[in-house]
Amino acid sequence: MQSSPSPRPLSSSLSARSARSPQSAQSSSAPLSRRGLLAAAGAAGAAGLLGAGPAAAASAPHGGGRNSAALVIRNASVFTGTDHRGPVRAVAVGRDGKILATGTDAALRRYVGRDTEVVDARGNTVMSGIHDGHVHPLGAGERSLSPSLESAETTPAELLEILAGFLADTGGAGAEPDGWLVVEDWNPVGLLPTGTAPHHSMLDALPTRRPIVLIGGDGHNCWANQRALDIAGITAATPDPVGGKVVKGADGKPTGVLKDDAQGLVRHLIPEHTRAELVAACAQVLGLAAASGVTTMMDALVGRHELELYRALSAAGRLPQRIVPAIRLDADQAKDPAGSLAYARGLRREFGGVRGLRFGMIKVFLDGVIEYPAQTAALLEPYLDGNGKPTSNRGELYTSAADYGRLSAAFNRAGWQMHAHGLGDRAVRTALDGYAYARRVTGQRDARNAVAHLQIVDPADLRRFAQLGVAACMQLQWATRDTWTVEALLPYIGPERHRWLYPARSLEKAGARLTGGSDWPVDALQVWNQLRTAIDRQGAEGAGELYREQEALSRDTTLRMHTSGTAWQLRQEELTGTVEPGKAADLVLLDRDVTRCAVADISGTGVRMTLVGGRVVHEADSASGRAASARLARAAAAGARPASYASVHGGGGKGRHHACGH
Repeated sequence: MQSSPSPRPLSSSLSARSARSPQSAQSSSAPLSRRGLLAAAGAAGAAGLLGAGPAAAASAPHGGGRNSAALVIRNASVFTGTDHRGPVRAVAVGRDGKILATGTDAALRRYVGRDTEVVDARGNTVMSGIHDGHVHPLGAGERSLSPSLESAETTPAELLEILAGFLADTGGAGAEPDGWLVVEDWNPVGLLPTGTAPHHSMLDALPTRRPIVLIGGDGHNCWANQRALDIAGITAATPDPVGGKVVKGADGKPTGVLKDDAQGLVRHLIPEHTRAELVAACAQVLGLAAASGVTTMMDALVGRHELELYRALSAAGRLPQRIVPAIRLDADQAKDPAGSLAYARGLRREFGGVRGLRFGMIKVFLDGVIEYPAQTAALLEPYLDGNGKPTSNRGELYTSAADYGRLSAAFNRAGWQMHAHGLGDRAVRTALDGYAYARRVTGQRDARNAVAHLQIVDPADLRRFAQLGVAACMQLQWATRDTWTVEALLPYIGPERHRWLYPARSLEKAGARLTGGSDWPVDALQVWNQLRTAIDRQGAEGAGELYREQEALSRDTTLRMHTSGTAWQLRQEELTGTVEPGKAADLVLLDRDVTRCAVADISGTGVRMTLVGGRVVHEADSASGRAASARLARAAAAGARPASYASVHGGGGKGRHHACGH
């Protein structure tokens, strides 16, 4: 069991003002209503607030006795995530950071002592905190230190105008000619007109000698100018590294686009930020996650660098969530089970004592991304040429089923779980074949391995998830009609395969365990829009529904998927994920009742308070809480691109992988 984070105890004060009315579906900045210390009011006053009569007040504990709660949230719509029947309106949190009791307001009156905090939820939802089963929070922090394109769709001329502005903004003393310009959240499918291929010559037209690298918001592509290629020594003779591709033109020369592990040829040369800068930036984005209601995260790409950052954050008391780090293995390591196991165990020995971390997860990329022009996701049948004709390209499979099976068996036998990046149907099948092998040779029936993303799943593989006990970790904020799922995809896979995009309900019907993740900062931190999109397959920014009739999930399934479902994936279902006595008090209080409000209104949900292990890690009415909520609101209002881009690109369009504004 992992230790609880430690921002501040429940005994700290909460603002004592009016909370939002449940009748309104719009988010509100109205502060929480709570009952303060009861020294003057006495037990009768507590009983009145909790809806009990005077006779019941006599049995209420006084003072800070061991039977009294540290906090009671009353007048709530509690989503327990269990099969409990009958309404639950109140939750009592014990002084040990665990849920002491749930029930009616009247029943929980007896847990109120003189120093018990009592919060009136005003009919809004209390539920388990969100468990993000696939996210890159430290990546979000690091990205926030560089200028961002926010996945804008632009013509080459518009892009150059934006980049010229970034050059001016970062053109301090000594910038020329060797100061790197690194720009985050480039949209690899966003050059207009659609189909325009990126080439270093476009970036070379900028009035600078500086090396320039645009980092793809999808995490799988980067685009470098000629100066950066020269510094990296990338030429026509440069071979593709294992798990990556140096894109070359018809003339055999590098175009400047580097895919997947080929990005490292340039990125390792980029000057690093200082540790202090990284810790401050990462602490801020972890605060944004807490303000969004996220209480547990599986960091889906971790090595020594990330673990050192987590250690620094934990030591500074700035790690508010429970973190399950997934140690990333590259394609070469995947072929060496014994060496990889020794590597993972070494990191666990070194960092296992960091408060807030729990080890036991391994991450492997099986393929890349499916959208044009990258097309590195592994498909069972070839990509189409955009006009309906098959090509010779079936994408990139970075690890074979045999290698992945042996790797999974070694780690499962040692008590570790596997987490595979699988976007294309061939990669998904490869993961399942590997897990089937591991299950057969180890005899383990509860390994809880996972496949993440699942953009296309062949119907023949749907039932295998349940048969093999594999978690289907889905990022369903992508399940909407937009540039990424239509223009950059439909012409290149055809309607038959397109029908199986993000097949959430089909997996559920086949008995799969559904778990949820955001993949932030590959996509924006918009937790509640993420849940809404799983239900209506459109979301706040979608241009239309994406197979809603076939693949939309119910509200109950969606809430469980992102709480108890992901807790199961991370082997902490005995600790968190549901609201019931004995579980850790990892809770969120929302500004509306998400179990009953209009589905479209879920997107705008605000989080009034977030608890982890019974400690407040976000309070909307605090100074830091107001600042975090404001940043989230600005990011949601900005949508796919910041307002500053309007002068150079006023048209429509939407990028899927835009990063959160900070």
